[in-house]
Amino acid sequence: MGAVVLTMGNRPDDLDRALTSLLGQTGVELDVVVVGNGWQPTGLPPGVRGHRLPENLGIPAGRNAGVPLVEGDLLFFLDDDARLPHDRVLATMAQEFAEDPELGLIQPRVVDPDGRPAPRRWTPRLRVGDPGRSSPAMSVWEGAVAIRREAFDYANGWPERFWYAHEGIELAWRVWDAGFHVRYDGEIEVHHPAIQPTRHAEFYRYQARNRVWLARRNLPLPVGVLYVLSWVLVGGSRLRSRVAVTETLRGYWLGLTQPGGRRRPMSWGTVGRMLRAGHPPVI
Repeated sequence: MGAVVLTMGNRPDDLDRALTSLLGQTGVELDVVVVGNGWQPTGLPPGVRGHRLPENLGIPAGRNAGVPLVEGDLLFFLDDDARLPHDRVLATMAQEFAEDPELGLIQPRVVDPDGRPAPRRWTPRLRVGDPGRSSPAMSVWEGAVAIRREAFDYANGWPERFWYAHEGIELAWRVWDAGFHVRYDGEIEVHHPAIQPTRHAEFYRYQARNRVWLARRNLPLPVGVLYVLSWVLVGGSRLRSRVAVTETLRGYWLGLTQPGGRRRPMSWGTVGRMLRAGHPPVI
């Protein structure tokens, strides 16, 4: 299994814990690279290679940069502030892939190590319910995911133009379109501190722009129109400040007017499979 850890080098203690948890895994052969997004990785443990990007290329591009450097039919992406709570996490995932050839991607349950409540966004389904319950997923929390390299290649990796925000939605959609399914596994846990994301102007702008790009890049036209309209209504109802409203509108405009990358709409058969799995790509 090839493991890619992305970092900007500004959380050295977290990075050490993440790598220690990776290197402590048993029952799986690992090839680990640390990608420094605008930073030269230093002080890495034996057996871990570093790869420096000359500048910060954004989260999706940073993750993609590590993939050609590692070997394995399975890939695992871990953020530098996440870690694996015991030594059989990756072996359990590898076993699930071996038992189900149609399984393309696994997102494990994310748990705060200090017991703080988990944010809703960590459980990728419409109704969160019990986070310990597994289910199909049409989006993923990106900080710790395992994926077949075959599915990753079909998806053309993480969407680099996005910079950040919603890249886990596109990756999941394209894994479904490749003929695989995506699983949120509530029985496999990873640790990550429960912190609220910064709601700065860029957050609102990228959220809106990337919603439009998701539709333009991935959805049949009628479905894409419904998807964007539903998020205009849903997202608009959640905005609580003038900056949020202004930057969201700006983001939608940028999504419509700026090039979002290659259009490769999923098949209607994929739309149907996602619908039968309980979450069509409309909401």
